[in-house]
Amino acid sequence: MDGNVNSANLTKKDVRATTAEKLKEMLRDIDNASAAGAKNGFCARSRIETLFDAGTFAEMGAYVRRKNNENEFEGVICGYGAVNGKLVFAFSQDSSRMKGAFDEAHAKKIASVYTAAIKNGAPVVGIFDSCGAIVYDGVSALAGYGLLMKCVSDASGVIPQIAVIPGVCAGSAATAAAMFDAVITVKDKTSMYVNSPFLLGDKTAMAEYAAENGLAALVAADEHDAYAKARNLLDLLPSNNAEGVIEVAMNDDLNRKVDIGSIVTSGGYDMKDVLGLIGDGCKFTELYEAYAPEMIVGFTSFGGIVTGVVANQPKENDGTLTAKAARKAAKFVSMCDSFGIPVVTLVDAAGLDVSEASANAPYASELARLAMAYTSSENAKVTVVLGKAYGAAYTLMGSKSVGADVAYALDSAAISVLPPESAVAFVWNDKVGGSDPKAAREELEAQWKEMCASPVDAAEKGEIDDIIESAELRQRICAAVSMLAAKSEIYPDRRHVVLPL
Repeated sequence: MDGNVNSANLTKKDVRATTAEKLKEMLRDIDNASAAGAKNGFCARSRIETLFDAGTFAEMGAYVRRKNNENEFEGVICGYGAVNGKLVFAFSQDSSRMKGAFDEAHAKKIASVYTAAIKNGAPVVGIFDSCGAIVYDGVSALAGYGLLMKCVSDASGVIPQIAVIPGVCAGSAATAAAMFDAVITVKDKTSMYVNSPFLLGDKTAMAEYAAENGLAALVAADEHDAYAKARNLLDLLPSNNAEGVIEVAMNDDLNRKVDIGSIVTSGGYDMKDVLGLIGDGCKFTELYEAYAPEMIVGFTSFGGIVTGVVANQPKENDGTLTAKAARKAAKFVSMCDSFGIPVVTLVDAAGLDVSEASANAPYASELARLAMAYTSSENAKVTVVLGKAYGAAYTLMGSKSVGADVAYALDSAAISVLPPESAVAFVWNDKVGGSDPKAAREELEAQWKEMCASPVDAAEKGEIDDIIESAELRQRICAAVSMLAAKSEIYPDRRHVVLPL
């Protein structure tokens, strides 16, 4: 019987060992076939291994079979590992296994990842690449999508969730992915849609389309870039909502002066020029860049403390607070508050938007979302008025009245109920006259800005804590964020007062 196995003489231990080895061999064959057929060198396993630190990924539920086809392993790889030394859980759909078809067992594998992630207070990264459910599975497939959505919803605001979409993410899967805290798409590879593109046009499924409509937080140039962006985002977010502020290595001077005076006093400047100077190491990670460009949101660090930034963009329609801009800012403020991340708001807005697009949003509801995001958040909030802050835009952009802990204004800032042009036309129009009405109007507008739009008036009324020079901007923000790092809205318990001697 040389070279053959005599089954009659095998012990139970031998049978188990033989079976386990056979299972491992089957999985290796699947992975090899998947890798061989992968486009651009990425398959489900290589994707998940690229995300994690080398050699740290441990798989969960590796041998789970499809419920109605025991010859097929479930089309999703699940497990945990380290990302820059931080514990992270992940799942990666395997399009080589029946095109990553989604079913009940598929959903239960992902649910087990979420259960472990929440218990351990660790983030989840979902890598989506599936053509959808098997039609013959009927309601069980629909229930599987429901289970996935419930898992994402239960984890929302408890642990960070990042969706990476290097392939197809269709129908209910697109809905589930949109529930994640941030979605990363890949240029020329992502196909994300609810309704099939052949009904609405191929453009509706593209990565750029998702970004323009506010679905994608980041668009990667390729898959390597996608996982690099995911790793960077995980560095900027805490592992869970109880961890507190994130401190990162900082090789920058807390008191470094910044030369932004000439920038902020010029009309229609690029706020990114300011953000590129004030953060630690002059670094800023922007999210949702293609959506509502008149508003900027993203992450930087001040004095080594990771901080969210919300800022008007003066070069886009004078920083006007549009309906989309309000929605974008509200979503970001809410996310930062969920994880206790401080928010710095930089204000330079000519006012509210007067357009049909905003009016049909409906505008009032979007502005209400922004107001509620600031007023209900308990994280540390610092606001600086850099330039114009006219009308309701001043109030809604993180003013003290809606919850800012500290509010500053540059000495060149202009805070007013109305823009000077509107104020003169409304209040002082009878003073416009003489041989040169245009010159008279401009003089009155300058007077209004000096007398009624100066930050001094806001400071005298306690709505601005200090009027600062532009060169001090980084220094003062760093000091405020550091002071507020341990902020708590809960009054500490005490046993009793301390008696005098």
